[in-house]
Amino acid sequence: MADYKIKRLFNNVLVFVITREHVLNAVNDQVMDGLNQACDIIRTDPDYSLFVITGEGERAFCSGGDLREFHALKTANQSVQMLQKMAHILHNIATLPVPVIGLLNGTAVGGGMEIASACDWRYARETGKYGFIQASLSITTGWGGGTLLLEKFPPHLALEWLAKGEKRAASDWQQDRFFNNIFSGKPFDFFEKECHSMLKTQSDVLRSYKEVFLKKIDQPSLLDRMLNEAKNCSLLWESNAHHEAVTQFLQKDRKTK
Repeated sequence: MADYKIKRLFNNVLVFVITREHVLNAVNDQVMDGLNQACDIIRTDPDYSLFVITGEGERAFCSGGDLREFHALKTANQSVQMLQKMAHILHNIATLPVPVIGLLNGTAVGGGMEIASACDWRYARETGKYGFIQASLSITTGWGGGTLLLEKFPPHLALEWLAKGEKRAASDWQQDRFFNNIFSGKPFDFFEKECHSMLKTQSDVLRSYKEVFLKKIDQPSLLDRMLNEAKNCSLLWESNAHHEAVTQFLQKDRKTK
């Protein structure tokens, strides 16, 4: 069974769903490959005008990388391949020719927030908890999310979010303008109401607006900075502090099941 779904919605919206609810929609290699596949569809089919990324269920949008799988990566040389692979994917998402919406159906932490950072707009379930908690695992953002934050938000706010590493309520993130809006109920019911005008807009109009936005970004420089961020994270990844933090996390996770 695939760990993701790609489907067409409202005729002009491509939706990517992480279907790993049993592990809080954590990202593995299959999900990474699926995201690349979805980006290829958007880039080759001009009929699509919006791209939505969401997760299965109501508990979590994405809990980041699947530590059960990636814990096997011990050294910087081993981890940097995974980290830079996902940095390439987030750069791909951030530079798509259509607006990208993160429809956060539940809690998002760590890499889940990095994925949200690659989106143009973010809508989140009001009962979820959200945060860049990488510091609690003795690493930094490793998929380029820190670079994307500094590109899109006031640097003093972005640095505070990263350095504190706290989980916060959706309303707090909305107040800081990281979330454009918050919702209760069914995510796509909210999406249809919130984005009803865009759903009626011709795809070439939305693509033209996105092109204007992308022209303000030095895309090669952005990718270089994201890859360098991943490389820096890989050096911390091989530290004893990180491996001990992950071991404690996995032990705690097993006890709660």
